Amino acid sequence: MRSRLTHRILAALAVVFLAVGLTACEEESKPSSRSKENKARNSNYDELVAKQPAAKLDYSPTRETKNFWIKTWGKQANKLSYVYIQNANGQYGYYVLKGLPVTYCVSLLPPETKTRGDLGQYDGDLVVQGPSMDGTYSSQSNCTSYYGQDAESGAYVEWSVGANQSYFLYSEPMDLPQFKDAVPLGKTKIKN
Repeated sequence: MRSRLTHRILAALAVVFLAVGLTACEEESKPSSRSKENKARNSNYDELVAKQPAAKLDYSPTRETKNFWIKTWGKQANKLSYVYIQNANGQYGYYVLKGLPVTYCVSLLPPETKTRGDLGQYDGDLVVQGPSMDGTYSSQSNCTSYYGQDAESGAYVEWSVGANQSYFLYSEPMDLPQFKDAVPLGKTKIKN
């Protein structure tokens, strides 16, 4: 009698465990909302690429212009640059710089570095912000602040753009009507 009861209990438990196991498998096999949206996005992208594949260029004007930039600025050390700055009142000033102006967003080192870190249950590689050469960390802000070296005196000069101030950069002095009353903002003056 006892063995029959044991068999019935074991059979009932097996049915319960099987039902719970199937339900768990069903829940695990249901795709998440993100998975569904990602699948829809990828499917949409594949359809659009099939209907409208990227065209091939016979010539790249962007590469040509980049090569022009390299030929202009990359061949001569201490080449002068002419920076005309217009303020909110429409008045112009200028700097003559040794080399190009640089924004604070530019760095000699990559802005990120790889390090080992605690990822919870395991350690792993993390990409984190790296320090700059001056030992500080930058948020890559101040992209509107520029600096350079005055061509004649070697003095450090800095200015900002935005908030009704803009600048124009040239590889030679510009004899344009809007620049005729431009005043030097550094020690170097443009001589006619």
